[in-house]
Amino acid sequence: MELRHLRYFVTVAEELHFGRAAEKLHIAQPPLSQQIRQLEAELGFELFHRTKRNVQLTDAGQIFLGEVQQIMKQLQQAIHLGRQTSRGELGNLVVGFVSSAAYSILPEILRCFREQVPGVSLELHELTTDQQLEWLHAGSMDVGFIRPPVEDDKLCWETVFQESLIVALPESHRLAEQVDIDLSWLTHEPFILFPRVLAPGLYDLIISLCQQAGFSPDVAQEAIQMQTIISLVAADMGVAIAPASLQNLQRTGVVYRQIHPPTPKVAIATIWRKNETSSTVQKFLEIVREFNESSGIGHRA
Repeated sequence: MELRHLRYFVTVAEELHFGRAAEKLHIAQPPLSQQIRQLEAELGFELFHRTKRNVQLTDAGQIFLGEVQQIMKQLQQAIHLGRQTSRGELGNLVVGFVSSAAYSILPEILRCFREQVPGVSLELHELTTDQQLEWLHAGSMDVGFIRPPVEDDKLCWETVFQESLIVALPESHRLAEQVDIDLSWLTHEPFILFPRVLAPGLYDLIISLCQQAGFSPDVAQEAIQMQTIISLVAADMGVAIAPASLQNLQRTGVVYRQIHPPTPKVAIATIWRKNETSSTVQKFLEIVREFNESSGIGHRA
């Protein structure tokens, strides 16, 4: 029994006329009648009562029709779901992100993705760059937002956002009234910084900028998450150099000031496995690229 036999049967059953059914199926009537006879022979029971004037379903044919219609409906649903999955429009996606991405590009990207691909379930995890690399290698995560660079021949990454660095100061700090901050003015200040292993590229840039200003920062406290660093600044534990998007974290007791002269920009990048075959991951990356091109806020590496 082939699928076309079932399709022929349903059409005849709906039309109750072999001529009209044949016309609808774009085949001649004799071959259609022959196909239905073959189907009845294979099933072992008659599907139709045939006379010269009309065609009627047998009781067995009526029951068979209901079941076949269900099968055809399920088949169409299976085809629809298969096509959606092949386009990356169904399934689950595990996304990691550094905390600062939540204050810049991530919310808009997620909104665009949910609008365009509502059938994909998103699972979000706030992770440091080094944690995301571990999760990607372990297969625990599909795509991430990290602080580059990353040197790993099993992973691919693209820059999607760039921003300047700023200084976060306690509200009561002696420099809080300044419009711009020269880093040399922070020579003797206690710094709050994250451990280098979490984001080596950003860490090295901050240290290099301080050294170019004539000093090595006195790290009084380390913290893993950017929002924790800002909270410690608010507690007057020290000052911090942070990505400009952290200004969107409105925290009482902190002021943000531009650095003069302007620093090199720091990046956020999407990252995924080089051998990734998931259509959902590819769809996510496609939407990230489209968003950046339309918004003009990102930069393709």
